[in-house]
Amino acid sequence: MAKLKQNHRLLILVLLGTILLLCLLIAAALGAHSISPLSIIKMTLNKTALFNFTATWQPSAETILFQIRLPRVIAAALVGSALASAGVLFQGLLRNPMADPYIIGTSAGAAFGATVAMMLPISLAFLSFGLVPIAAFVGALAAVLLVYNLARVGGKTPVVSMLLAGFAVSAMLTAIMFFMVTLSGKTGLLQSIYSFLMGSISVSGWNKIVVVAPLIIGGIIAARFLAFRLNAFALGEEGAAYLGIDVERDKLLVLVLGSLLTAAAVSISGLVGFVGLVVPHAVRLVLGPDHRLLLPAAALFGGAFLILADLLARTMLAPREIPLGILTAFIGAPFFIYLLRRTRREYAF
Repeated sequence: MAKLKQNHRLLILVLLGTILLLCLLIAAALGAHSISPLSIIKMTLNKTALFNFTATWQPSAETILFQIRLPRVIAAALVGSALASAGVLFQGLLRNPMADPYIIGTSAGAAFGATVAMMLPISLAFLSFGLVPIAAFVGALAAVLLVYNLARVGGKTPVVSMLLAGFAVSAMLTAIMFFMVTLSGKTGLLQSIYSFLMGSISVSGWNKIVVVAPLIIGGIIAARFLAFRLNAFALGEEGAAYLGIDVERDKLLVLVLGSLLTAAAVSISGLVGFVGLVVPHAVRLVLGPDHRLLLPAAALFGGAFLILADLLARTMLAPREIPLGILTAFIGAPFFIYLLRRTRREYAF
């Protein structure tokens, strides 16, 4: 029976991985300059030096594919996987199906850091990242650590206290951010902040992906090793402690890992909402609450989801582009409601 269950889980993950690759291929093919999927496969295989297909495509197609379109598609997959995985981590930690990667101050910290960077009259680049994404990354992590320390009482961090501290810190940072914008008197700054809050996949070339990909992929792999702990948290803190879980240590571990994944995603996409809420919901409704399957499945489905969302964002009203955060809400909300009504299953937390 255990072997059958293991084979069943593997089959599901292979299916989701195949869907992710198909979404990647479709998104790379479509755009202002369409490229046939077969040409994409041939061009990619030629890059491995193991194949040498005769070029039946224009030379410009390779430049478009490898320097513009493929980096953006892969970045979308990374962001979607990171946010979906972070959503699973936070929902498992807080035992709350309404939790998402931004619930404990991550978004407010990222927005605050980005705003400060936009106001500074300096230019800085580190590992191909400008000051704004670096400041957003640091701000997101700093806000979460502040929330954790504010919620910690007597060596413990109650879930309710963490949620309340996250709400308070988010409100405070948001108020300070807009107060700073008001004092600056810069209308262009407000537009920049708006663009950051609405989210978009902002990569050109491979430099940013080379930096962010190891963080996100490593974080997703590390999250898989927390599956037993997240399953134990579903029994409550006392039940988890009875199973031998170091509750406070593992709370911090899950919190830091989820925040790291979110901050890494924010650094190349701004604030793309709803992915970390709807994807874990949808996968949990279909596959159940076991985090051994839920974590990798959500990562794969989240990547495919955001690839398609970004494809629609850049093609629906071309040459204009729809803010990605708006589109994820438009897609995610009806999809989630459909799954919820169809399955009519209760969440197991």
